[in-house]
Amino acid sequence: MASNTNMQYRHLGRSGLKVSVLSLGGWVTYGAQVGDDAAFSCMKAAYDAGINFFDNAEVYAGGESERSMGRAIKHFGWKRSDLVISTKIYWGGGEGPNDKGLSRKHIIEGTKASLERLQLDYVDLIFAHRPDNLTPMEEVVRAFNWIIEKGYAFYWGTSEWSAEQISDAHRVAEKLGLIAPLMEQPQYNMFHRERFEKEYAPLFKKYGLGTTIWSPLASGVLSGKYNSGTVPEGSRFAVTDYAVIKRIKEGALDTEEGKAKLQKVIALEPIAKKLDCTLAQLALAWCISNPNVSTVITGASKPEQVTENVKALAVVPKLSSEILEQIDAILDNKPAATPDRF
Repeated sequence: MASNTNMQYRHLGRSGLKVSVLSLGGWVTYGAQVGDDAAFSCMKAAYDAGINFFDNAEVYAGGESERSMGRAIKHFGWKRSDLVISTKIYWGGGEGPNDKGLSRKHIIEGTKASLERLQLDYVDLIFAHRPDNLTPMEEVVRAFNWIIEKGYAFYWGTSEWSAEQISDAHRVAEKLGLIAPLMEQPQYNMFHRERFEKEYAPLFKKYGLGTTIWSPLASGVLSGKYNSGTVPEGSRFAVTDYAVIKRIKEGALDTEEGKAKLQKVIALEPIAKKLDCTLAQLALAWCISNPNVSTVITGASKPEQVTENVKALAVVPKLSSEILEQIDAILDNKPAATPDRF
């Protein structure tokens, strides 16, 4: 791991594990949008910049994202203790009745399959990719504890779970004397704030919940690349074989709400110019400046994007209370009764 970088590291929740405040994820990109050459160069750029956390999931590109990331780790021969690798279990990609959800069977089999694709003995973090209301919470908690006991993962967490569901998992874990979820992977950005800043606020105080946030640029909308209402070639919205991307694109560009958001992005341009940064760097810095954010998962299909994203670190100290108030005035979406923020 490069030691001469300006990367910052934060503890993941109340654990002793440190993760880089910027991280690199494989969703949509690796194994789908770009091949191994691009994936390798992006991961190398991230590693050289001091990024130590790389995020994945069993469902990304039908498992190809894990395979690509695993090949990169093996290719560069990186020291395993320098890396924090995650994967997420829920959608297994198969057609069988047990290839989806959080049954003990799928959690264990899905984890083993992910490790095989990654060519790793263990992942540092493993997430329940979505809540499973059809599986008893005790079964879920026991299964992830089994994964940890066997050394297949060191910590477990959740993704897009409600505060009530996370609290339920903690109650079950406490009752059984087991390990509770350490971290949550929610969407968080300038346009998506309510759950993170309001619903999760009690969890940060009570459990010291760690967070590995995704979509800090709102699928690229906050980068300004879509301000004209068109989709640049090679951008995330140009990916046509992902139904979820299609839905996000339509909501961002084709609805009145989406067009209103684009106007807010345009209104943020003078602030970015004043801080001598890009809109993307401003949006990333805004996320990092929230102390309840452990790490911000970014996506990149080119190493230059990684380099540009890392420059957001220099913007964070410039986000004074005055600047943050100006941003809030433009966004006009700060959750009511928000606990102490920043």
